[in-house]
Amino acid sequence: MKSFLLLIYLLVSFSYAQKPAYNPENSSGKLFEYAEYLQVEDDRSYSIDDIIASKGLNFSDLSSENHDLGFTQDTYWVRFSLKNSSNHNKLYFLQTARPITDVANLYQLGDKITKHTSGDQINFKDRDVSHRETVFKIILPANTEQQFYIELSSDGETINVPLNLYDGVTFFLSNYKQQLFLGLFYGVLLLASLVYLFFYGSLKNKSFLYYSLYVFSIALMQAALDGFIYEFVFPSGGFINSRMVLIAALLSNLFLLKYCEYFLNISVNLKGFKKAYNIIYIAIAVLFAMVFISPKTLELAYPMSNLNGLVSLLLILVTVFTMSFKKIKIDPFFSFGILFLVVGLLGFVMNNLGLLPSNFYTMNSSKFGSGLEVVFLSLSMTNLIKRLRQDNERAQKLALKRSEEISELKTYFMSNISHELRTPINAIMGVVETELANKNNSKENRKKYQIVRNASISLLSNVNDILDFEKMEKKELVLKKEVFNPSLLLNQISENWKSEAQKKGLNYHFEMDSEIATKVEGDADRLLQIVNNVLSNAIKFTNKGNVVFKLKCVSQPNNFSNFIFQVSDTGVGMDKESMATVFDSFNQMRKNHKRQFGGIGLGLNIAKHLVDLFEGTIKVESELNRGTDVFIEIPLKRVDEARNSITSNQSKELKSPIHILVVEDNKLNQMVMRKLLSSFDNVSFSVVENGKEAIDALKKGVYDLVLMDLQMPEMDGYEATERIRGGELGKVIGGIPIIAVTADAMQETRQRVLDLGMNDYMTKPVNRDLLLQKIKNCSEDSAKLHVVA
Repeated sequence: MKSFLLLIYLLVSFSYAQKPAYNPENSSGKLFEYAEYLQVEDDRSYSIDDIIASKGLNFSDLSSENHDLGFTQDTYWVRFSLKNSSNHNKLYFLQTARPITDVANLYQLGDKITKHTSGDQINFKDRDVSHRETVFKIILPANTEQQFYIELSSDGETINVPLNLYDGVTFFLSNYKQQLFLGLFYGVLLLASLVYLFFYGSLKNKSFLYYSLYVFSIALMQAALDGFIYEFVFPSGGFINSRMVLIAALLSNLFLLKYCEYFLNISVNLKGFKKAYNIIYIAIAVLFAMVFISPKTLELAYPMSNLNGLVSLLLILVTVFTMSFKKIKIDPFFSFGILFLVVGLLGFVMNNLGLLPSNFYTMNSSKFGSGLEVVFLSLSMTNLIKRLRQDNERAQKLALKRSEEISELKTYFMSNISHELRTPINAIMGVVETELANKNNSKENRKKYQIVRNASISLLSNVNDILDFEKMEKKELVLKKEVFNPSLLLNQISENWKSEAQKKGLNYHFEMDSEIATKVEGDADRLLQIVNNVLSNAIKFTNKGNVVFKLKCVSQPNNFSNFIFQVSDTGVGMDKESMATVFDSFNQMRKNHKRQFGGIGLGLNIAKHLVDLFEGTIKVESELNRGTDVFIEIPLKRVDEARNSITSNQSKELKSPIHILVVEDNKLNQMVMRKLLSSFDNVSFSVVENGKEAIDALKKGVYDLVLMDLQMPEMDGYEATERIRGGELGKVIGGIPIIAVTADAMQETRQRVLDLGMNDYMTKPVNRDLLLQKIKNCSEDSAKLHVVA
């Protein structure tokens, strides 16, 4: 039968004029000039036998190297002849159609009809040549002329008919050159996509997200057009593979618009354009649905998607021109990127229409355009990162400035709150101390005064904790060095907490090592604060049972003693979760005690910080509902007996009379100071209410020492001291000893008054013994002051 058809074909060939055969060795021109094509409407179907046997088929000439047949579902047949005038067989590779063409078959008419299959709707391994492009392998026998027919059809995509004939070596070199270019192209796209995705993860700016997705979708679309998706992802062809180009194209269209919208800040700079962008988003959604509805809607989706892409590009150009017209600054790299995209797409379209010759550059113009677009848009994104960094630096500078302002305000507030809280506490404790020292008071009255005293100490302790927390945050908390008797102080504090424990019905037990050092050097107040905070917690969190306070002293080399404290209770205890945060600040707020135990949650936090300053250790062991054990070790330096005897033999009383000027505006504090100073031998005093009155008093009278409050009306203690030390009142008065007596316990205040030239500093509530010692130090030898804050 086929022999009969071949005979008919030969007769027909002589009856109808056909183009001559193309000889690759010596024919002039290119293969497309020797080829013709035939369009078969989609409602008709021809086989190769029908094409050969049919008479009067109207074949037309190919007009260009890459003849564009447009968006179509029709079947096309292309015919041409090849001639081999040599005495040996020739091997050729014919590259035709686009990689995404659905059906591509080559029929070679020789002694028999040989069919070569390609297209992306068959299994990739069944292709005539395992290549991503539509390539056929042709063996042309020696001294022969053979007819070839190519059958092409698609589902609505553009069909192009390039006819590129290569020998084996040329085909290999062409592939090598193209693979090198494609590797660079896809590498740049994927790298840019990943880099800007990471930038989005760090900066959370949506421009980076949509740009990353746009670049990735461009890579996906080009990979589908180049046949890589079919070769590596969907090698069996199928439903998704046949629609992959449209899916990727619509996604790239969407992400490009979203990127431009956020990068150009359309919603702020051009609010009216937002509607146009939203309309195209809706069009993209409709086109996306058309891709999957039916073959007919799929056919329509191809040209409509291209048209929508051109409209989107036009919208971006209009946006850029409008912003330029309104003098809204646009990154120049962004404009160049869009320009290269337009040029690349124009080259691609003009090549498809045959208006530009087909060569490596024109056929890959969309890749060049997209690649350069990505490069310049990446540069614009780099500028965006730079702007974001600069904005961030400005924000950080502003935040730092505001933080410094807040810190100053915080310091000012803490200074004022310290003053306002300590002033009334000073008055209360001053009166209480005086009444407790009064032997004429009854036992009942003394108990009442003791309750007031303990309550005041508790309040003062909370105030001190808050101020100490502020100092800890600013790393300004430092320890003093003074000689004190630890056993005396620890006994006193133990007695205070013993009475509190007995009020709750608890068994309180205190054990002190008999070998404890008599005198040590260190910060007595901070040591007591540590013990006070731990004992406070033990009694506070124990509702029944025992509280045990043990102290052991172990001698160490270099005149040091290790003070080992253990405070044990049978209170509520803690679970493992609470133990993990036991030293955190404001820990009470994290516990569900419903304010049952009170407190502000700073006790152990401050205790831990103070223990660290002493270069000691603190450890907590606890079991829920069984109780808690706190172990503390603090090294303190022992004072030798010779030094101790010299100190103890010194008289605690003033050797000679001294006249003191008290500068204090608060009436209650004036009363306290009067009572305290009246209890000293050889002390006389006068009281004034502010710095201005102090200046006048010093001009009119003779004083040996000034006790100066700081915060007062008309003229505060700072200004008064500056005027005195500035020599305004003369050299003699300018050198008078001045002791700051203030309710402001901030470290900055202490440093400020010493910098102003005051001789010493002490905080309210005023301790009688400490006040006497400071007066004695200043009166006897102002050059040998011992500053204890």
